[in-house]
Amino acid sequence: MIDKFTDLRSDTVTQPTAAMRAAMMEAKLGDDVFGDDPSVNALQDKIAALLGFEAALFVPTGTQSNLCAILSHCQRGDEYIVGQMAHCYRWEGGGAAVLGSVQPQPLNHQADGTLSLADIEAAIKPDDAHFARSRLLALENTLGGKLLPFDYVQQATQLAAAKGLSRHLDGARLFNAAVAQAAQTGSNARPADGSPQGGATPSGGSDSHEVGERGGVIFEAHRIAQCFDSVSVCFSKGLGAPIGSTLCGSRDFIARAHRIRKMAGGGMRQAGMLAAAASYALDHHIERLAQDHLLAKRLADGLAGIDGFQVEAPQTNMVFVDLIGAAKARSAGLLSHLAEQGIQATGLYRLRFVTHQDVDAAGVDRAVAAIRQFFNA
Repeated sequence: MIDKFTDLRSDTVTQPTAAMRAAMMEAKLGDDVFGDDPSVNALQDKIAALLGFEAALFVPTGTQSNLCAILSHCQRGDEYIVGQMAHCYRWEGGGAAVLGSVQPQPLNHQADGTLSLADIEAAIKPDDAHFARSRLLALENTLGGKLLPFDYVQQATQLAAAKGLSRHLDGARLFNAAVAQAAQTGSNARPADGSPQGGATPSGGSDSHEVGERGGVIFEAHRIAQCFDSVSVCFSKGLGAPIGSTLCGSRDFIARAHRIRKMAGGGMRQAGMLAAAASYALDHHIERLAQDHLLAKRLADGLAGIDGFQVEAPQTNMVFVDLIGAAKARSAGLLSHLAEQGIQATGLYRLRFVTHQDVDAAGVDRAVAAIRQFFNA
């Protein structure tokens, strides 16, 4: 009988902690459709301030958040430029095209997850009746666990702005990106003037909002976010809330997004219990993401050297493994073997393992041991 289970399928499988559940039960409630749920309003104010925007909108899912963003930036007959593997293009049911008649213009990714600046520029259509109108550049950070280099983010978003495009960030794992970026830069404080980049923010928000209060991670999240006109942040992945995302932007932008949320069925009435979980996650679960990154490295190191395993060095909380040769030939039975050992994972020839708050070092070590046992490594 298995007495220990380790779920490495995704960071979406996290369960609310006892303290988070308590915060949910104690949440003050109202009716968010009327705009008077105090816990929802507090969350929206908190995340907008944290990232330097004027306003935010709480929505049930990241998919709805991205849909509201794209349809707020674009109209029928417009297009958004996006990566082939970006979630808002590939894994969200084609919502922008189906529901908004907004055409995606997908581009191939470079090895580091970026889109070539030359490809972005070439994809922007001239003002001609033959073409859809290019209106938006949508990036994702992290993408497949990869951190987009910050200098690239600046260059890509500056190019888009110079060409008259709006900029949207699918920041489902924005705080994973911020943790990784803070580790790279050694960032632990804001500049003396209180601003992450200087100058006005694209949203009209104030640079002084809480940035630097909790060190480099918040500072880096703010820096990344302020390259964009809108940012979607998910709470139900590494941050460990049971549900919910927010969309941040200017007040006018969020007013447009609010109408779209209503059309998409996103009004949730007494949503304060869910918002309280998200707010708790912002207060208590951001810095701990660094533990997930360390566990991903522990897992990758443990799998190194297995014959037929090509392990991609993780940058955040995802480990990808390509199986080749004899290992590939045996891959069909691997997931079943892991399940028998109480370990859940996804993939076949390309495996994905995701660490999160419900995975510990012992669970990672059990996964490594089970995989090595299967391949006699």
